[in-house]
Amino acid sequence: MKVSIITVVYNGADHIRDCIESIVNQTHPDIEYIIVDGKSTDGTVEIVQSYGTKVARFVSEPDKGLYDAMNKGIRMATGEVIGLLNADDFYRHNRVIENMVATFERTGSDGVYGDMLYVDRDDTRKLKRYWRSGWYTDNAFKWGWMPGHLSFFAKRWMYEQYGLFRTDMKSAADYELLLRFIHKNKAKLAYMDEVTIVMRDGGVSNSSLFNRLRANRDDQLAWKHNDLKPYFFTIWLKPLRKLKQYVSKPPGWSDK
Repeated sequence: MKVSIITVVYNGADHIRDCIESIVNQTHPDIEYIIVDGKSTDGTVEIVQSYGTKVARFVSEPDKGLYDAMNKGIRMATGEVIGLLNADDFYRHNRVIENMVATFERTGSDGVYGDMLYVDRDDTRKLKRYWRSGWYTDNAFKWGWMPGHLSFFAKRWMYEQYGLFRTDMKSAADYELLLRFIHKNKAKLAYMDEVTIVMRDGGVSNSSLFNRLRANRDDQLAWKHNDLKPYFFTIWLKPLRKLKQYVSKPPGWSDK
């Protein structure tokens, strides 16, 4: 099974080597690695080019933001399965893709997802959040559930049939796409009960009241755009479910 992995980057020279190494050292033999760069000026381009043919497709040009760049990479992808991994992040071990492919083949699913860790940006031994997605059940989105976006691998045909990221959804574009694929169009899912992605902390934060209200507004728009109706409490359950992520740890984790 051919897998396309897409990394979007802009001025990511500090960490992109970790990201690239975690992909080119995967044990799965058929990976198409695509990097979409937003015309970086900090040495990112030179780092990517140093990997030669290990990067199957590389484009460096201005874009209209994160999700526009992701869409650009998805359009270039030729793999049966598509995954996304941002430049600050990396796979937890070198069998993630192998295990994911085995899960697809065993279950006949349309999408496979796992768990994620958020770690300190400078010291990746320091855990910030543990996103254990858990098993999906019908109507789970109405109860505030969603899988970690970057842990989600989808068959390419879903993007072709159901569409790409909505670039007008801002930070809720990933939520809207997952809602559309999973809740609206009933994608058959399989859960990998393991941590697959390690993410450096420091992305768009919803910690302030203003950001949380704006995120809730965008989440509501995601339901509206798909002609769906959540429960009256759905939008507030989503951030509340995240509270546990700040106090729980994966089995065997140590900050030392």
